[in-house]
Amino acid sequence: MSEDKVVAVIMVGGPTKGTRFRPLSFNTPKPLIPLAGQPMIHHPISACKKISNLAQIFLIGFYEEKEFALYVSSISNELKIPVRYLKEDKPHGSAGALYYFRDKIMEEKPSHVFLLNCDVCCSFPLQDILDAQRRYGGIGTMLVIKVSAEAASQFGELIADPDTKELLHYTEKPETFVTLSYKFPVSLTWFWTLLKLIDVSLLVQVSDLINCGVYVFTSDIFKAIEGVYNQMRETSSNYNHFQYATRSAPADFVRLDQDILSPLAGKKQLYTYENKDFWEQIKTPGKSLKCSDLYLSQFRETSPHLLASGDGTNKKPMIVGDVYIHPSVKLHPTAKIGPNVSISANVRVGPGVRLINCIILDDVEIKDNAVVINSIIGWKSSIGRWSRVQASGDDNERLGITILGEAVTVEDEVAVIGSIVLQNKTLNASVQDDIIL
Repeated sequence: MSEDKVVAVIMVGGPTKGTRFRPLSFNTPKPLIPLAGQPMIHHPISACKKISNLAQIFLIGFYEEKEFALYVSSISNELKIPVRYLKEDKPHGSAGALYYFRDKIMEEKPSHVFLLNCDVCCSFPLQDILDAQRRYGGIGTMLVIKVSAEAASQFGELIADPDTKELLHYTEKPETFVTLSYKFPVSLTWFWTLLKLIDVSLLVQVSDLINCGVYVFTSDIFKAIEGVYNQMRETSSNYNHFQYATRSAPADFVRLDQDILSPLAGKKQLYTYENKDFWEQIKTPGKSLKCSDLYLSQFRETSPHLLASGDGTNKKPMIVGDVYIHPSVKLHPTAKIGPNVSISANVRVGPGVRLINCIILDDVEIKDNAVVINSIIGWKSSIGRWSRVQASGDDNERLGITILGEAVTVEDEVAVIGSIVLQNKTLNASVQDDIIL
């Protein structure tokens, strides 16, 4: 068992999927935008490296291959693990994409296949999930986490047996929250069997567990997906014709949630592993700032050498909290940096600069006494002397994070507050709560 090979598949989406990440994603694929000094996709890839007997990592998406070629080559050499990018010719859904590339994914005859979403931020306890899957049996195990009742309705929710961890029911963004506070004297399988006898459209039974978008499957997942394809082709009977005709997705599009997880729930095929650590979805630039903070905090235990230090003496700037600084950055010793700051390559930071809760991308210049708070500064941008770029810091607000696109110039003594500025703009007057197109 210990010698069985494992492969990992990471879904990276495509240009049409990253529109909420504009203006940062105009010229850079969303998965390559840095968080905590590393491309977004680097974090799940690094976690995959820790899986025992990992044979290959596959990235599946709609981006042109040339957009990932340099990164794939670099990360393969760095980790000494083959990383391959597979471009979909059209959308197939998460499960459909697995099946579409099944021959390549199964080249090494792995016993298990990990499936991860690129825009998930967590500690990725992948080896623990794999070990749990081997104990449970069945087709697969999914990472889940407990959240508040208010947050639960925003994600795919599920019911899991508290003892066996079997996935009993799965639903996506239900309308009603019902907590399972009563300890059933028998397995929850009995309870879900009872629910099947009533109109479940009238009672949506969910819990405070949500799907984290991280899975491990045995090779039997391909048989399950093939079964869905076969079912879609069988349209001869009235029932199957009705089911096929009312699907909102194309005929060759197989969704993991609705077409695989939901039908297999309660059949002793799927199990859950609860994440006790952090988890977040990276759906917007504002969330990326929060996730950068989470990864920087994780570096304290996993990669302390990546965190900067300095107390304002010996020609080193004052560093507060968790901060990543690329080795090529030029920092004036009177600058004060942190907490939660990530500074990418070839950035120049002048005297008296203050940086708090921000991401500074490549080739940015921040001039004397400028202040950047709760913001993301795009590549090749310039912040003038005594200028101020900041926001409230609430990543749930539309303009809670100030974002400057690529090559934006903020001239001296200009304030940019709670605003989004598209690329190649020059600001010579202050703006607040605005979107500069």
